[in-house]
Amino acid sequence: MAPKKRPAAADNGAVKRARGQQADEHFAAKAAMEGPIAKVNTLPKPVSLPLKSTALVCIDFQKDFLDVGGFGHALGNDVTKLADECLPGAAKLLEAARNLPLAAIIHTKEAHLEDLSDCCEMKLSGPRCPPEDKRIGKVLAEGMGRLLVDGSPGNDFVDVAKPRDGEIVVPKPGKGAFFLTGLNEILRAKGVSHLIVCGVTTEVCVQTTMREANDRGYECVLVEDATASYIPKFKAATIEMVRSQGGIVGYTVEKAEDLARALQAAV
Repeated sequence: MAPKKRPAAADNGAVKRARGQQADEHFAAKAAMEGPIAKVNTLPKPVSLPLKSTALVCIDFQKDFLDVGGFGHALGNDVTKLADECLPGAAKLLEAARNLPLAAIIHTKEAHLEDLSDCCEMKLSGPRCPPEDKRIGKVLAEGMGRLLVDGSPGNDFVDVAKPRDGEIVVPKPGKGAFFLTGLNEILRAKGVSHLIVCGVTTEVCVQTTMREANDRGYECVLVEDATASYIPKFKAATIEMVRSQGGIVGYTVEKAEDLARALQAAV
């Protein structure tokens, strides 16, 4: 008996066309690389970053995750420790990036609509949610507004990582920065092929974004002292996963100042 063939998906042609277009865009961006190229001593192996095709992506440096009275605090975490671990490195990265010919500087934040229509039920009332008075959309502390709701004071960026004029802000309703956002279109339009990634938390929004980026053809470098987790062993495990098997998710560099120095040396 002949083996049964797996039935083709109804949209197989559309999928092939989309994949082909995505590949064409990616390789066109790589072919267009010009200008200074930084040689960076990353792990598991060194990487070359073409500055004009590289974007810095700062993930969720917002008060809701880094300040007392925000969502991270509502979950029972030590937010001060998180901020102390990653913000000095992030500040160094931003200072360097703003004086380099990078393709873009991008800031993401988890920010839900006022009616929470973009927030899935699992995040609102699922078994892993915090107590009802500390959930997304609730007010935990005076002056912070509703947790993770766009426009609330707590949903704004912390001072050392505030976007400047000309930098791109990408609100997102999920963990990954590509989910239900226009980030991929923004990067394609700017000819980006490489991402420098920092932010919080390492194992959730940062790693999710890196995996999404990989599936779309972007090379990623994670900056270790510009990312943090409420649970240190989760950060360590994520860094190991990122650079395992030859860099299955990307590359890592230990210190922001080392990366900044390598980028500056290329100019």
